Amino acid sequence: MCVGRILIENLFFLSFSLFFSDNPWTSQRRQYSAIPKKDDGNKRMWEQSHLLDVLEARIQQLQSDVLFDVKHSKVEFLKMPQRDKGPSPSKSQKTRPGEKTELPKAGPSNKKGATTDNPSTKTHTSRWFEKLNREKWNRTSKQSSLQQNVPDKLAKSSKGKKHAKPAASPVSHSMPKASESPVNEAIPVPEELSRDAELAEVEELEQMIKQWSSTGTEKVIEVKEVNRDADTQLNVCCHLEVCVFMGDLERAQRYLLFHHQNLFKRKTLTVSSYNIMMRMWAKKGSLHHIRQLFFLVEEAGLKPNVASYCAALECMGRNPESSSRVISRCLQQMEEDGLSVDDVFRQCVFRQDERDMVLKAVRTVRPDYEPSVTTENTLCSLPLVKDYYTQREDVRYPKLDFSLADLQDRFKRQLALEQANTITIDSVETMKPVKENTIRMRKLLAEQRAHWQKNLLRALRDSKLILGKSKLRNWKTDIYPFLCILRDEDYVNIMLQGLAKLPPSGDSLLNMARELGTAVHNIFCIQQKSHSQVVEKLACIYNSYTELLAKDTKSSSVLPREQWNRLEAERSAGPSLLSDDMSWKHVLIIQLGSFLVDLLVHELKIQNNILNPAQDKKLIPALYHMYTFRSNRQIGFIKPHPILTQIQLEAMETKLTFDSYVMPMLCPPVPWTSPKSGAYLLTPTKLMRTVEGAIQHQHLLEKCRNEDLHAVLDSLNQLSSCAWKINKPLLDIIISIFNDKGSEKLDVPPPVSEAPEIPRFNPHDPSYTPQEKAHMKREVLKAKKKFGEMHSLRMDALYKLSIANHVRDEVFWFPHNMDFRGRTYPCPPYFNHLGSDVTRAILLFAEGKPLGPKGLDWLKIHLVNLTGLKKRSSLAGRLEYANSIIEDILDSADHPLTGRKWWMDADEPWQTLACCMEIANASRSPDHTKFISHFPVHQDGSCNGLQHYAALGRDVIGATSVNLMPCELPQDVYSAVAQQVEEFRVRDAAKGLKIAQVLEGFISRKVVKQTVMTVVYGVTRYGGRLQIEKRLKEIDDFPKEHIWDASHYLVHQVFSSLKEMFTGTREIQDWLTESARLIAKSGSTVEWVTPLGLPIVQPYHRARSHVLKSNIQFLSLQINYDIHERPDTVKQKNAFPPNFIHSLDSTHMMLTALYCYSAGITFVSVHDCFWTHALTVDTMNKVCREQFVALHSQPILQDLSKFMLQKYCSGPKMAEYYTVGIS
Repeated sequence: MCVGRILIENLFFLSFSLFFSDNPWTSQRRQYSAIPKKDDGNKRMWEQSHLLDVLEARIQQLQSDVLFDVKHSKVEFLKMPQRDKGPSPSKSQKTRPGEKTELPKAGPSNKKGATTDNPSTKTHTSRWFEKLNREKWNRTSKQSSLQQNVPDKLAKSSKGKKHAKPAASPVSHSMPKASESPVNEAIPVPEELSRDAELAEVEELEQMIKQWSSTGTEKVIEVKEVNRDADTQLNVCCHLEVCVFMGDLERAQRYLLFHHQNLFKRKTLTVSSYNIMMRMWAKKGSLHHIRQLFFLVEEAGLKPNVASYCAALECMGRNPESSSRVISRCLQQMEEDGLSVDDVFRQCVFRQDERDMVLKAVRTVRPDYEPSVTTENTLCSLPLVKDYYTQREDVRYPKLDFSLADLQDRFKRQLALEQANTITIDSVETMKPVKENTIRMRKLLAEQRAHWQKNLLRALRDSKLILGKSKLRNWKTDIYPFLCILRDEDYVNIMLQGLAKLPPSGDSLLNMARELGTAVHNIFCIQQKSHSQVVEKLACIYNSYTELLAKDTKSSSVLPREQWNRLEAERSAGPSLLSDDMSWKHVLIIQLGSFLVDLLVHELKIQNNILNPAQDKKLIPALYHMYTFRSNRQIGFIKPHPILTQIQLEAMETKLTFDSYVMPMLCPPVPWTSPKSGAYLLTPTKLMRTVEGAIQHQHLLEKCRNEDLHAVLDSLNQLSSCAWKINKPLLDIIISIFNDKGSEKLDVPPPVSEAPEIPRFNPHDPSYTPQEKAHMKREVLKAKKKFGEMHSLRMDALYKLSIANHVRDEVFWFPHNMDFRGRTYPCPPYFNHLGSDVTRAILLFAEGKPLGPKGLDWLKIHLVNLTGLKKRSSLAGRLEYANSIIEDILDSADHPLTGRKWWMDADEPWQTLACCMEIANASRSPDHTKFISHFPVHQDGSCNGLQHYAALGRDVIGATSVNLMPCELPQDVYSAVAQQVEEFRVRDAAKGLKIAQVLEGFISRKVVKQTVMTVVYGVTRYGGRLQIEKRLKEIDDFPKEHIWDASHYLVHQVFSSLKEMFTGTREIQDWLTESARLIAKSGSTVEWVTPLGLPIVQPYHRARSHVLKSNIQFLSLQINYDIHERPDTVKQKNAFPPNFIHSLDSTHMMLTALYCYSAGITFVSVHDCFWTHALTVDTMNKVCREQFVALHSQPILQDLSKFMLQKYCSGPKMAEYYTVGIS
């Protein structure tokens, strides 16, 4: 090995061995075998002092920006060493051109025949020194070229011309000889030019360059550069993490070195990759391996971070042989790197006893050290909520109607549910009478599942045995570690659960793989938390947290988020609640899931004569892998065999198995305290829902200051704090109809047995004409589509009703998160208050409140609103109408299925029936003002998007039509548009336009409503025409031959009407659209910040295909969130106006939620529809209006303009151009 290689390896390792070892002169090589002999102390001391000289020389070289020395009028360079002779940079001597110096050996060579007679023996020059000098030459040449190009650049920058080439010939990659002076020929340097003047000139040039580039562009480029290898880097970290988790240290070490030793793959390693290994060796107290990893970090050109030093300190705390001298050097090195011990305890995430071990090491040299406990005292200073956080001395936040012991018991039950990962509940179909054939099919299915379980378990173990022994060249395809993090039985259960969810028509391979892979990831995350001993600490903090919520404790002015942060800071000892687990990339999840799907397809067999014993016995696949077309794309499809489908349908299983996060929570959710912490106890949950694999949203949230997100987090916590219960009488009625063939009119899906029979014909039968064959094929496809839709709707209703029936005697909560626009959603996917009419009807507030003097009136008004009648009537008129039909209301409550059935004709029949029952109970109580009501009363917005546009544009006419201005009667914008369209139609009909004459009597509120509602959210004329066409098809009397012409005519008239009614709306939309188009064309995505401080970025990029190789097929993934691809201009510009309005709508809702919470009233939202008790409707309406005014009192469009100018515009001319639209 050449001496240069030994020098560079010893050079880096020496700097870290100085504080990791008692002997400061112990040096180790990368192979960790070349240690100097102890019998030659003087020689070793000389060699190490020489290495220190080399280190100082290298530091000087790295810190030097200008590498040429000025001698009179001549610029001289260090001579490039030849292959056989090389200079040794040292602080005690200078190298002149033409001089030859000899380099002493740094230590004994491991090569045979190497001699160590004389330290000054001539050796081969290190290639590393050649590289240094070559880099030095290239950097100097670039600076010389820059000096000549700058005047031309400044002169021609306004014209957009390219740099002028220098007069000298281009610099070649090979270094010139010492006698040549290429730089002097290109750049004559005056005698009076000194080094200081030259440095000043370079600084001036740098300032000019900075002025050319815009701040916004720099930020975008910086983000892209940082994340260019983010996906691969995350995959590497995930692989290392699972290897460590499963205890396969050898595999983890090989994987890390495989990437580190390959210079191309080394860029996929980050400090976090090395830290995972450091953390592992720290557990074993192996300081030797920690030293090696620090050397590898330096060799990779990375810098140890606070987690690296945390692992080193933990290792020293575990190792009884670590001396105080070693620990002191480690702490000293930390300080030199700009880190402190407090940073370790403040920023690092600890598992198990890691924190105690670090503290033990620190106290070895600092006995009195105590980690500083920092509680978050900074309050949100945003103008909209500044008073909310600062002026609350007299505020007492509401309590839950539960005792402290009850809440703590509920926590234990929820914790057990999440630790179990899945839950099995009774299906509501068990209430059906059981037939003999059903019992037989259930038995057959149970036998098959037991057989399949054994086969899958055997196949999985065989596959793991093969994968574990194979040496893969491409580590990207190595999923073996991910098949070892759970028990084999867990993987089998996940696969069988996926099989049970497979619809009769089948599902795409991609969807099925995603579900199975995600299930593995969720269980792994929960097991990691249990392994980290977080559960005990979580229980301790949660039990103390319930003191804030319980009714038998004193009231407080502390918010849930603040209380949780305070408790976590007080109990900082032990493991951290915040997890630092790596989230698996979408591609990795698909890859793992496709492997499990492949096992299912190949191992599940069924007897072909299982239903007909007369046939010959033969094993056939239970699942088929096939290909089909979706939107002109061929996709892989997994379809069950018809025999399996028939058994499943006839068995009507009595049990359903769900993941634990599907169920509502049995205790109040953990409050959101950061973008990474909140909602469920153990199940990982994102604060912001995004497209699978998109990372830009999370990066934006993590870059925000904590106090800027307080209002958003507190509003989510308020929505999550609402307790619910089931309306049991109504649920029983719905289940009875569900089990009795359903009802399409009442939105209860019928069973698939009621689906039309699929026609059967032989396409090769010559008796059919080509036209008849085509017709029959269309009929078959139509029947299959109807069958699939009915099965999907039936299973969705089955899941919702079964979950509701399971928690019928419980009180439960819905944790919330939001999408990238800030719109909030409950986390449980099936059963929640954002669902259909059925699910909304069976939900009640768990806390009841007396109706009070006006509560019954609000119930009656709410009932009329649910019917869809009296849209143009005042509140008094609606109340009068409700009183006039009181007999129908009471009859519906008393005899819902056998009486007059008035409720069935309402727009929302089941919610109408529930309200009828509540009114009946309240009316028959001794004093309706004291009647305890759990019923939620809704207040819906009047075309909410148009309200925001009218307020933004200060449009009085438009504001009046959407009830932003005082009116005697409520205005209905849909009826107003329909009326104006009718006026246009009458005018055109009088002129003889045929289609206008055909439309006479057919223009109604219902025809135009959907288009008016969605115009504000960016619907195009084409989309609006399809909406109107659908409405016209629903009118039986309308002539079908005129549908296309009529829809085309009406969409034009609707857009014209809205343009006249809302003059400012279209102008604002156009400005937003054009701004987004220009931003996207410049190569950036559209970003903005809501008035509540929530950062938003539109994740629309040009799609790219990623081919994923799996055993079953090659999967082509369409990835449209890659930030390295150019933005999708069409999507960016079309989506910006509706997304911006959605973000304002969400901001208004969050403000209302915060101030309702401080007012002590229950508040829940379904986007722009707000729910509360009948007693507090007036209070909620007042808060709603006040916050709408407060929101639009802010300079929203001006702030947006300033933000875009600052982020995207690069000069005064561009800034002037952008401000034209907003002035």
